[in-house]
Amino acid sequence: MHELKGHKAWFDEERLWFLDQRKQAKMKWIQDTSQSNVNKLFNVRCEARVHFRNKKEVHMKDKVEELETNSKIKNIKDLYLCRGINDFKKG
Repeated sequence: MHELKGHKAWFDEERLWFLDQRKQAKMKWIQDTSQSNVNKLFNVRCEARVHFRNKKEVHMKDKVEELETNSKIKNIKDLYLCRGINDFKKG
């Protein structure tokens, strides 16, 4: 089972489930390289990738909206220091 490390805010328990499903599908494929297991692995990877991409995009949109709000109300501390532009600079 994967653990949350806390450095990615968009990553939560639901994402862990997708990682575990992907890992289980890969282990089945390693044990039996039949075409059905290859197809299952491909489908699980595709679903996980789409899910991660969508959730990350939603998180980034929320973050941008929060930064816009802080910019409009001239809340410089939250805009730069706490959880704003510096987080984007760090990656």
